Amino acid sequence: MATPMGTVDLFDQGYVSDPFPVWDALREDAPVHYEPDTGLWLVSRYDDVRAILLDTDTFLPDNAMDAIGRFSIPTLRVLAKARFALPPTLASNGGESHAGYRRVMTRLLNARAVAASVPMIERVTGECLDLAEERLAADGVCDLATTPARDVPLLVLLRLLGLDQALDAGLDTLARWSDASLELFWGRPDAGRQLELAGEAADFYRWIRGLVAGPAAGEDTLLGALAAHRLPGGGPLSAAQSAAVLYFMIIAGQATTRQMMSLMYRRALGEPGLWRRFAAEPAGVEPWAEEMLRREPPITTWRRVTARPVTVRGVDIPAGAPLLLMLASTGSDPDVFENPERLCLERSNRRGHLSFGVGRHRCSGAELARAEAGVMLRMTAARLPDLRLVDAASAPAMPALLSFRAPLRVLAERGPAERR
Repeated sequence: MATPMGTVDLFDQGYVSDPFPVWDALREDAPVHYEPDTGLWLVSRYDDVRAILLDTDTFLPDNAMDAIGRFSIPTLRVLAKARFALPPTLASNGGESHAGYRRVMTRLLNARAVAASVPMIERVTGECLDLAEERLAADGVCDLATTPARDVPLLVLLRLLGLDQALDAGLDTLARWSDASLELFWGRPDAGRQLELAGEAADFYRWIRGLVAGPAAGEDTLLGALAAHRLPGGGPLSAAQSAAVLYFMIIAGQATTRQMMSLMYRRALGEPGLWRRFAAEPAGVEPWAEEMLRREPPITTWRRVTARPVTVRGVDIPAGAPLLLMLASTGSDPDVFENPERLCLERSNRRGHLSFGVGRHRCSGAELARAEAGVMLRMTAARLPDLRLVDAASAPAMPALLSFRAPLRVLAERGPAERR
């Protein structure tokens, strides 16, 4: 199918590093664009994406967790041996059971629970900043993409969901399992890499099944809430259903926040004067972080599938067509956000972005992510106002994933005047 855009290689390193020109061109020239390489229909304008997310009868979430590529037979064998299964629970669930799962997560991650957790977030952030300072003192450099960007969200999530026992696996292992799962399902690994990733995902899933089968937990924890939860027919969740919720939440609840913080740290440290301004004027952190969520979110796209033939922006789309909603593109739509390339702290509609979705599948952890961003940026700037990027002039390496974008490393050092 010919389009004004030609081909958009969603896994090209040039696109991953700087997708903004492609997003701009899509919105302007091909707001509904068919990409033959993946079979996806790319939808990039704000109004269209918002309407699709709100119309859950026509645009189903069933494909949200599908792997991008086909798994090889050896990969399928590795997953089958672990009894790996992801039945519809949250992101990919368009059925009547979704509301119940959603209530479970809302009880644990609602605004009141997040507000009550702020002292804990501050304590965890302080501990991780202690480690960052130790590394700076010992090595002269620290990777903010690990401590604190990786460790704070993971520790906070596990404690907030009552999964402290998960720490026995170790932060490095949990992060490795999470990254492997993202690459397996949202990347395009070759056959050898796919098999390696499948082994990690299988180990992750076995470990989660062990948590599900463990001792009974209180209902104020995720495991306890899942054990007490009843499906619309009155029956309890199966082990596979509970495991699917844990698998999704442990990945989505911390990996995306880690990616968000890596993007924010790099951007804040890379803009002249901004980091020291955060240290001197911490009230500016939250509006700036919200603008970053609008302009450069870690989740760039999400998927839907058409339940029937539809017409979007004058383009006929058949039933069963997989759509790729360009969430990050919508945050730069000039019809909605004036001068979208500017991070404007006075923007009145800065919370109107779609980076957390909208409607019944809106991200349950949105307020937690906002709280973590505010705490982490404020505390890091206050503790380390002289921090600067080591490699500010070079483009950061980023993984080629369909729906996730963030630098793999954010190397920082202390400024010359403050170094010992």
